[in-house]
Amino acid sequence: MGSIPDPGELTELTRPSFDEFQRQTSLMTSCTLLWKELSDHFTSLEQNLQKKSEALKHKIQTLDNQTKASLASLKKREVTIDGSVEIALERVEEHRELALKSLSDPDYENPDGEVDDGDGSFMVLKSLCLTMESRDFWNFVITKKKEIEILRKQIPLALAECVDPAKFVIEAISEVFPVDKRGERSGEKGNDLGWACVLILESLIPVVVDPVIGKSRLLVTPTVKERAKEIAETWKKSLEERGGIENVKTPDVHTFLQHLVTFGIVKKDDVDLYRKLVVGSAWRKQMPKLAVSLGLGDKMPDMIEELISRGQQLDAVHFTYEVGLVDKFPPVPLLKAFLKDAKKAAASVLEDPENTGRAAHLAARKEQSALRAVIKCVEDYKLESRFPPENLKKRLEQLEKAKTEKKRPAAVPANKRTRASNGGPMPPAKAGRLTNAYVSSFPAPPTFVRSPSHTQYPTGVPAYPSPPAVYGSRSPPSPYAYSPEAAAPIAGSYPVAPLNYPAYGGYGNGFAPAYQQAYYR
Repeated sequence: MGSIPDPGELTELTRPSFDEFQRQTSLMTSCTLLWKELSDHFTSLEQNLQKKSEALKHKIQTLDNQTKASLASLKKREVTIDGSVEIALERVEEHRELALKSLSDPDYENPDGEVDDGDGSFMVLKSLCLTMESRDFWNFVITKKKEIEILRKQIPLALAECVDPAKFVIEAISEVFPVDKRGERSGEKGNDLGWACVLILESLIPVVVDPVIGKSRLLVTPTVKERAKEIAETWKKSLEERGGIENVKTPDVHTFLQHLVTFGIVKKDDVDLYRKLVVGSAWRKQMPKLAVSLGLGDKMPDMIEELISRGQQLDAVHFTYEVGLVDKFPPVPLLKAFLKDAKKAAASVLEDPENTGRAAHLAARKEQSALRAVIKCVEDYKLESRFPPENLKKRLEQLEKAKTEKKRPAAVPANKRTRASNGGPMPPAKAGRLTNAYVSSFPAPPTFVRSPSHTQYPTGVPAYPSPPAVYGSRSPPSPYAYSPEAAAPIAGSYPVAPLNYPAYGGYGNGFAPAYQQAYYR
């Protein structure tokens, strides 16, 4: 039998392999990394849960505060209803008595002892509001467009004299809103009167606010408010007849949006419609404030990005300042991008082969308009330190100087006498003895490219002995000489100009074309 080894006796141990050692080391490293990863994961979960818990507590606290504020507001509204109604009834009764007195006594004027403002416009407005003559009120306002700033101060005071100001305003603007009725009677619609509608609707707001709690409650009767809602629905339905949002004129859009805000009938379901309308008419200076009043505050970042993508960087700047997103959308880069796009547009006009006659003029106008808009924006928002306007003003002066020099009449040779009546060259004294002195005394008529927006008159154009008075300090258009043999007079047309006077050519009506500002405010 073999002997059993003594446990205390040292035996020869098996030498561990190096590969086994590496395997064990790798396993320990993996376990350590896995433990760290799990530990970090659980720590992150704990932190996220803590943050969500804090956010939830903050929301609950905010909701509680809003609930308390809403309950307090409702309680205040309920408590003040009787007082507001009593004040409104007293005003209605007072205005009713004044209206009856005004109707019974045609010579009754200035019942409150107010001083006439000189031109009497306020007294006329006040009288029309007292007697609730909405049609005459509308006709009076639309004739005072040049005095719009004066009307902006006078109309709210006049509307305060109405027995029912909200109803009065709806009846006053019903001539053109929600549907322009002028076309039904005259066969064609006249000028846009959206400016008058917006002016009257804006003037109504301070008149209908609650005298106790302010703008949070409007003193508009349920009947009038329901009528205002029907008008808004009628306007929205008319969009299809007009060819969609893209084909609606900006004055109509502005009137519709102001109508919603004035009567407090904004609908949450129509937010997308409001957004499209605001973006489509974003160049109007009132649009940023209207957008906030329409409940589009949370959509402003997307709207601003859309305006930037459409090349309306200047409008985007106004929106950013209205909602406080200047840090997210810095104004200076936007203004520089706007100027860059304007220069590109002016360059494209110069390269247009179909508009070579006026290309330089139109390009300069585009650049001038952009420069003026940017300079005004820099001054309004106090950006001079970040965007000095000196270079912009110098460039604007250069363009205006070039325009002025281009308008100066060409110098007349010393051996020519100048006709004082029309500024054109006069034939030499002895030229009248020649058979064809008129033709030989004048150079050939220059080539003239007619604007496609002007109608060309027949060949026989009447001569004007003197330039129209409407030019003022501007130089009249250069007279173009036409040979009396150029064309025979057409039946029913104007007679051919007499031989002693050169006929004006170019624009048939003798007026230089008018251009609108590219950026109207």
